[in-house]
Amino acid sequence: MSPMSGTGRSAGTVRPGWRGRFYEDFAVGDVYEHPLGRTVGEADNTWFTLLTMNTSEMHFNEVYAGHSEFGRPLVVSTLTLAVAVGQSVADLTQNAFANLGWDDVRMTAPVFAGDTLWSESIVLRTRESASRPAAGIVTVRTRTLNQRAEQVCSFRRAFYVHKRGALPAQGVRPRATAPLTLEDLENLENPENPEDPKGTS
Repeated sequence: MSPMSGTGRSAGTVRPGWRGRFYEDFAVGDVYEHPLGRTVGEADNTWFTLLTMNTSEMHFNEVYAGHSEFGRPLVVSTLTLAVAVGQSVADLTQNAFANLGWDDVRMTAPVFAGDTLWSESIVLRTRESASRPAAGIVTVRTRTLNQRAEQVCSFRRAFYVHKRGALPAQGVRPRATAPLTLEDLENLENPENPEDPKGTS
């Protein structure tokens, strides 16, 4: 039975959404296959290149890039790296508060507009923080694959992540004065002021 709200109406059951992993959830050897793929478009490449003040025409001039060994513009490598990091956030750093560094960054195959990227990470090391008892340090290796399963990027990354229950990791989500209830469904099915079925209102 659903609990009653303060108004006497039957409140829905709150199911917390995914909050990400905390320090205690990481174990050396665990592999996370980050779920979302990302197709990189031509506009993504052009905008990111110019946004970051990169003036290499290999990334935004088709005629110029057409004379290169690749025959077309390359996706700027820092965009590939940014996508890889972004894809890993839900599994790795949803509860992190500081990156400590990226090492051994390798761009092992070219990326072109239209390629779709997936990333996956393995936990290499975990250790307690001497200066921050409510946090720990996790080191991972991430690699990124294209739609042909070719590795296009890899790197090691270390970050500070909160422990479960750490005060800064507590939710700051506001709560409505009245909860969502099943009566909302009844109101939808039996509206007090139904729309004109003829569409003349």
